[in-house]
Amino acid sequence: MFLGIEIGGTKLQLGVGRGDGVLAGLWRATVEPKHGADGIRRQIIRGVPELLEQSRIERGQLRGVGIGFGGPVDDATRTVVKSHQIEGWDNFPLADWIGELVGLPAALGNDADVAGLAEALFGAGKGLSPIFYITIGSGIGGGLIVNGAIYRGCGRGAAEIGHLRVPVVQDGALGYLPLEQIASGWGIQEWARREMVKSSRAFAHWAGVQGDAPALTAHVVAEAAAAGDEAAWCILYHAWEKLAEAICQVIALCCPRRIVIGGGVSLMGEALLFEPLRKLVAERVFKPFANCCAIVPAALGEEVVVHGSLALARQRINIP
Repeated sequence: MFLGIEIGGTKLQLGVGRGDGVLAGLWRATVEPKHGADGIRRQIIRGVPELLEQSRIERGQLRGVGIGFGGPVDDATRTVVKSHQIEGWDNFPLADWIGELVGLPAALGNDADVAGLAEALFGAGKGLSPIFYITIGSGIGGGLIVNGAIYRGCGRGAAEIGHLRVPVVQDGALGYLPLEQIASGWGIQEWARREMVKSSRAFAHWAGVQGDAPALTAHVVAEAAAAGDEAAWCILYHAWEKLAEAICQVIALCCPRRIVIGGGVSLMGEALLFEPLRKLVAERVFKPFANCCAIVPAALGEEVVVHGSLALARQRINIP
């Protein structure tokens, strides 16, 4: 039995299981960014015994810990490189700290990588290789899974599709921006707010907005587009064009068997996201690879990083 930990910018999840896609117990908490990394560490200290108690699992049954962290991590030093959301994580020896806390060996991974591992082993990519996983939420992350193992480049990560630079026209000038500034939930929200300032009447009838820019979230944009609002649909289509551009580069370089898309933005669903995205990719993809790669929604829901963390522990920790 293993302990799996997801550390994100908004949520903390702990789970126990055998790393086979089945959870024996789950513990959740909301992260308070103002409390920083110290606050999350205090939550973990409290959460581990609570999880074991509610799951009726003895600490002695655990053989190791897997961690999926929301930011880049260094394989050689087993440390966090940086968190872009929570203060206090930079260069922190997270694997060693967790290992000492629970008295067990620990394996550390990036959250998108371990989520991709879970989808490749137990979810929408099961039985296929390579799998390219994309999570689209407040930011955009990626993971490349080859033959059931995470590809980590030289040890600080790989497959960071959210940081691919894509062409964007702003104020009549062509420039380049990281994909996550356009197609993440935050990027869609900010693009919509700029458009609202330019043409407030086009947005005035959007539910819950009423001219208030801070209320114009990506969720509101999706609701308006689903209701037939042309301005909202144009915002989404602009984001999907840039996402398709990035995916076409991934296909040209990696030619994965399947691209799996998860995260909060993926919940926009078939009509708003997947159907137009597949069409855009089909129009632009490197033609010899056109029929090699399916684009599908993720299957494992909110627990995907916990499943991946448990699988990471099972793969990396040698048990006598």
